[in-house]
Amino acid sequence: MKLLTVETRQYLQYYHSRYQQVEALGVELYVLNGEGTEDFWPADRYRLVGTKDIGDMIATAKEWHAVEDFAGVITFSEAAVVAVATIAEALGLPGIGVEAALNSRNKLLMREAHEAAGAPIPRFRYVTGLEQAQEAAREFGYPVIIKPTLGAGSHFVFKCDDEAELVEHHEQAAAGIRELFWANSEADGIDLGPNGLLVESFLDGKEYLMEAVSWDGELYLGSVVDRITAEGGTFDDDVHHAPTSMSPEDLATVHEVVKAGALAQGLRRSAMHAEVRFHEGEPYLLEIAARVGGGGLDMIARITADHDPIAAVVDIAAGKRPDVRHFQPTGTHTASMCLISAAGVVDRVDVPAEVSGSERVFLLKITARPGDVVKRPPDGNTIVGFLGTTGSSEQDALALMEEYASKIQVSFR
Repeated sequence: MKLLTVETRQYLQYYHSRYQQVEALGVELYVLNGEGTEDFWPADRYRLVGTKDIGDMIATAKEWHAVEDFAGVITFSEAAVVAVATIAEALGLPGIGVEAALNSRNKLLMREAHEAAGAPIPRFRYVTGLEQAQEAAREFGYPVIIKPTLGAGSHFVFKCDDEAELVEHHEQAAAGIRELFWANSEADGIDLGPNGLLVESFLDGKEYLMEAVSWDGELYLGSVVDRITAEGGTFDDDVHHAPTSMSPEDLATVHEVVKAGALAQGLRRSAMHAEVRFHEGEPYLLEIAARVGGGGLDMIARITADHDPIAAVVDIAAGKRPDVRHFQPTGTHTASMCLISAAGVVDRVDVPAEVSGSERVFLLKITARPGDVVKRPPDGNTIVGFLGTTGSSEQDALALMEEYASKIQVSFR
């Protein structure tokens, strides 16, 4: 089977490991990049359009499809979700549809879809200036969250405990989204909806991340992960434990909430990454992305819940019902984190052999390269990489992860 994967703007080599997983499933994977480098993928299965104009990308995909006869189109990039839906539709291949893609990409459209369907969400308001943000915050009550409508990776997402923090963070977020990679990497020629800021009421409970599948009206939570980060004013999403410690009763309620959100967004046949946070004992939707989660969440799903999100993406792209079950933990525990350093220009990242060679390390991915600029809030949320360890319990996995993380050293120029 041949599949086409798309990046509107190449994001370094970040998705190579995902592409290799797809090929390990027996797929011939072809890569179409709007903007990128010439040597990104084997030449006979790679096309570089040279522009991220959606018309040019569709034209190249159609010409290629006429020769190779692709079974489907996929992406692992948040910035390509809408472009892939548009290309799949133009090629007459299975897809989530452009409207569902827009609802799953633009946080304002997502919130409006959830609200129309009665799915539980925080209070929200789209704001075009500081005065509107202040009015929303006074109405909702502090603390509030301010976030981009076309963001990703928690960039320029801030918790504001009072009006002084709102003033400060509104200015930072409003400036930051003008240069935000994810917003500026969308395909040109598509109306994505408002590119601005949302103010939302704060949810004060625990947060959970799910790799899920929607198929013809049913929702499957394949994997459920606890976010156990000690929170401050930003959301680095940096420490997780799986399988979830959530009670069966809460899990059943979360299942219905995610199902309501997915159907509201129009996701009838899709792999997805869902985030839920509790507030006063009840679950609320943070977001549902029409793609698999980043970092090592695909690995975590396989290890702790015997769910393969990458295989689900492949099957759904070809119009086939994936082999998926409702959440059922395997008994293996994992702890994982984003590796976070100080800000600066990277000289090198040193990983000792004790860490890189450990049988209990299931995830070790250094994304920072010499010369990369690491930005930290309020300027950005750049990370150095990812680390994940296994254990017989949450405490066992966490202790080893923290020990190994302390041994990874980042040097700056």
